[in-house]
Amino acid sequence: MVKMYMRETVADFAKWKVVFDEHESTRQKFGAKKSEAFTNYKNPNEVLVVIEMDNKAQATHFLENSDIKEAMKLAGVIGAPVICYCE
Repeated sequence: MVKMYMRETVADFAKWKVVFDEHESTRQKFGAKKSEAFTNYKNPNEVLVVIEMDNKAQATHFLENSDIKEAMKLAGVIGAPVICYCE
């Protein structure tokens, strides 16, 4: 099992959260077992997303082949996310 951590800065957390929630079926289609989102206490527009998948290949396939980049743009993500994979 691999957990993919994505740290993002967003323009408006409430707007971002709506898009994140709507994107759940896409994450599941690409093999996500569980998806969670957290905000920084000091800055609610700093978000940490944790997505659990079977392996790193599955996670990178999701990042490269889903519409996540378009969803992130629509959600108001500022800049590129910082991504980390952990087992």
